[in-house]
Amino acid sequence: MFFKHKQKKAFVIGLDCAPPKFIFKEFKDELPTFRMMIENGMHAVLRSIHPPITVPAWMSMCSGKDAGDLGVYGFRSRVGNSYTEFSIPTSAKFSQTEKIWDVLAKHGKKSILVGVPTTYPPYSINGYMISDFICPDAQREFTYPKDLKNEINKTIGEYLFDVVFRTENRDDLIKNAWEMTEKRFKVIEYLLKTKEWDFFMFVEIGVDRVQHAFWKYYDTSHHLHEPNHKYKNVILDYYKFIDARIGRILSLLDKNTTVFTISDHGAKAMKGVFCINEWLIQKGYLVLNKYPDKPEQFHKLDVNWGKTKAWGWGGYYGRIFINRKGRETQGIVEDSEYEDLRDKLINALAVEKDRFGKVWNTKTYRPETLYKILNGDVSDLMVYFDDLSYRSAGTVGHKKLFLDENDLGPDDAMHDWDCVFIEYSPLRINEKIPDGTSILNFKEKVLKAMDLVNL
Repeated sequence: MFFKHKQKKAFVIGLDCAPPKFIFKEFKDELPTFRMMIENGMHAVLRSIHPPITVPAWMSMCSGKDAGDLGVYGFRSRVGNSYTEFSIPTSAKFSQTEKIWDVLAKHGKKSILVGVPTTYPPYSINGYMISDFICPDAQREFTYPKDLKNEINKTIGEYLFDVVFRTENRDDLIKNAWEMTEKRFKVIEYLLKTKEWDFFMFVEIGVDRVQHAFWKYYDTSHHLHEPNHKYKNVILDYYKFIDARIGRILSLLDKNTTVFTISDHGAKAMKGVFCINEWLIQKGYLVLNKYPDKPEQFHKLDVNWGKTKAWGWGGYYGRIFINRKGRETQGIVEDSEYEDLRDKLINALAVEKDRFGKVWNTKTYRPETLYKILNGDVSDLMVYFDDLSYRSAGTVGHKKLFLDENDLGPDDAMHDWDCVFIEYSPLRINEKIPDGTSILNFKEKVLKAMDLVNL
């Protein structure tokens, strides 16, 4: 008698911004589901990409291509040579990039994607798709196929993509984050029970939101820490919540399914904010016709482009653009000056001290040294202030270089390089991978688990 060989499946648990220290150490004893997968599978601390940001990190993982190859370097992309215009990368930006589910479709494998950045607007795949947090609201078309939206509405009501996390109203944030995540897991369970699939991947953005909003209450070393605050256990409670829901999901999977848990980057305390454009003004590289009376976003500033050599963008890392002649509409930096100017900026940033007067570990990179391919509208320099401990502020009007808090609203945490990786399969021994392995290897790891890596 011949028995049909069961096809191997893969189920991916994506936890945006989850640091390994929580799941592997500090919270491990209170997370029975994660602990079971760690103890019966394999785990490693992976290394995020440059830059370690949600967009483009998830697409890098799913394609095996870095930010330079994808041509996306963060949540904002410069529009042409505009000084002030930018766009938000959407699914269209990655339409020509082969992702895990594209490879699987070639072999007749069906995929289900829930909340994977960046899959909005949704597009046709061999399977089902629910868009990510970039989708503005549930009134938009956010599923593939379109009629899946009706099924979701009947199952959970209005689907939630994201929550407002830079807010002082943290009680509402807790309520909304739990509701969003609960609805997401109900949809995941519904899809598992009703749809055919070979590859299933979801990403929970709530991990990122809760950490950014409540880090200072958890971390006793944070400069704004408030001891014994009522919010001190919010992050742990959220991890316990998702651990229990993942436990329910695992009960729905067969033994032929390899379960991956992965994060796109980690998190750590934010020590403060460095005002990159204030610094460029002090150094004479950015010249204003009039300094603002109150903090203003860069596009509202009255810049004297005839005298400005460089300007910067804020974010979890800093981007510096050179006002290069022949490239920018009002460029003044000659090609012969370009490399010398970049050297001066790199050296000047390296000797700056942090807000406490201590030498900091700031790294400034020429993008061409980080990437073999440079697609898209890349900045001239990329700056990680104190190894990502300081956020970059692009706003001007603070009359100082350092801020205690984010200029765009409450935010207690920064991104970090370390990523979670767990591989759990009931039917086989999982091959160990070394700590520090790049998340760019994730695509191949999934395909190998499904016996498709060399096909």
